[in-house]
Amino acid sequence: MPLIPHEQLRSLAERILLAAGVAAEHAALVATTLVATNLRGTDSHGIQLLSFYIDQLLAGDMLAAATGEIVSEDGTSMVYDAGNGLGQVTAQICAGHAARLAKLHGVGVVSARNANHFGAAFWWTRQMAEAGNVGIVMCDASPLVAPWQAREPRFGTNPICFALPGEESFLLDMATTTVAAGRIFKASINEQKSIPAGWALDAEGVPTTDTATAMQGLLMPLGGYKGSGLAMMVEILCGVLSGGKVSTEIGSIRKRGRPSSLNHFFLAIDLARFGDPAQLGARAAELAAMVRAAAPAKGYDEVLVAGDVERRVEAERRREGIPLPDGNWETLLATAKRVGVTI
Repeated sequence: MPLIPHEQLRSLAERILLAAGVAAEHAALVATTLVATNLRGTDSHGIQLLSFYIDQLLAGDMLAAATGEIVSEDGTSMVYDAGNGLGQVTAQICAGHAARLAKLHGVGVVSARNANHFGAAFWWTRQMAEAGNVGIVMCDASPLVAPWQAREPRFGTNPICFALPGEESFLLDMATTTVAAGRIFKASINEQKSIPAGWALDAEGVPTTDTATAMQGLLMPLGGYKGSGLAMMVEILCGVLSGGKVSTEIGSIRKRGRPSSLNHFFLAIDLARFGDPAQLGARAAELAAMVRAAAPAKGYDEVLVAGDVERRVEAERRREGIPLPDGNWETLLATAKRVGVTI
């Protein structure tokens, strides 16, 4: 398994995107966000996604030059049509609008339609947090998850992400399934025969640990009916509010012939409207310290809060490089070759 310095991996991704017709500024953004996700250890949403993006671009299912437009803006709220542009490009625009509206009104809400996969949600919550806001981001996704007690897919992984200002702040980025779909795809790409229990169901809705069966089956909702409820909440905020497609109307980055037609949701809350941001940040840090100070359960050495593991992994990978399993590395080489990029 090669270890690749993050700067080299980002440069390669950027060159591949440029060769596929993406503008330089946008290619840099997409490459940076993907590699930043690998640095944090969330490999399912990192460079592994690049081959799918290139497939979409070359097939005309995603438009390299599109940046979308504002459909409506009314006080705190905006509807944005992403115009089938690159997900990271339109997400950056929408997160910027949410932060702008929050400074004007205390809260900024943007629901976006006709969008594409934007990588890991943490990047966009952090963008809003760096502007002094509580940032909340959600998105819907290709239907791979059956509602509770069903065996036909109706929801995507539909992640929810929350971030506070500050490098060491609480940063929650979670799917409404037990794991993100990309972790099962990664297992398949790298020819892993099995996956952990609780990740997936077969086509009949029965739990499975067989990777091939899971690829033909369904993702496991987080916490059963609770995960289904959260997934539907995300679908409403993203797809219904924006006027976009929902549930089985949504396409896939892995299937050609039509756009993904995803939807995104961005909420920025101006921290200064609640008091001195420094004091509020200190109080949040005290809360995190209280949580970490809890006695570990048997079999554990410490108690963590959301974001701790990712920060540790990032520090290590910045020093040592990003590990790419052989299957992911071969896919990246093939993608580069497809657009005429020499490694």
